[in-house]
Amino acid sequence: MREEDRNDIRNLPLFRNMTSPCFDALIHAAYDQVFPAQLELIRQGEVANFLHVVLEGAVELYANWQDRDTTMAVVQPVATFILAACMRDAPYLMSARTLQRSRIVLIPAVDVRAAFSRDHGFALATVQELSEGYRNLVRHAKNLKLRNARERLGAYLWQRSQEAGGVLGFVLPQEKRLLASYLGMTPESLSRAFKALREHGVHIDGMRVTITDPVALKALVQPNTLLDTALNIP
Repeated sequence: MREEDRNDIRNLPLFRNMTSPCFDALIHAAYDQVFPAQLELIRQGEVANFLHVVLEGAVELYANWQDRDTTMAVVQPVATFILAACMRDAPYLMSARTLQRSRIVLIPAVDVRAAFSRDHGFALATVQELSEGYRNLVRHAKNLKLRNARERLGAYLWQRSQEAGGVLGFVLPQEKRLLASYLGMTPESLSRAFKALREHGVHIDGMRVTITDPVALKALVQPNTLLDTALNIP
């Protein structure tokens, strides 16, 4: 593994406060692999054998039931998935597939659990990460249940604008079908929501979004830290 990649992993909040021997042991046991686009990495229902660290590319976390799929999140570098299943030694609740060519480090789950037992810094960071993940899940569920489609899309666009420093124009980084699925809509509903946002200061041209009236958009979505989560689909 390249030293810069090792440092990127080390700087993640999950690993930042680990002792050097424990971190070195995890990295020594890990596998650094490159996967092509549209490859299934894990499947819901399978036992979690690895903690994945995305170094390059992008990975979609999704779930399915019968003939329906839904996007749960998109993971981009540098980030991990799925910690909870690894810690519980339990089946994955989601599947994962690469959206593009991706470099991923696979850390054996058994080694992750061993590090949790013997390294206080890692144990505390694990609890904090799982706690934040739970809180974000609650916020996302509230967003889906309490906002209508237009408001959910508007809130997503407002967040993207604010996290980029208040820019009023940007390109959607993921295809619209992923965005629709993540926001609990069909592609057709997403298209209607974009049209409905015109009167609230949003213009869409292909993948390019322009916020022409930020005051009107903010009035519609009424941003709230108890409702708005960190963007899980950047």
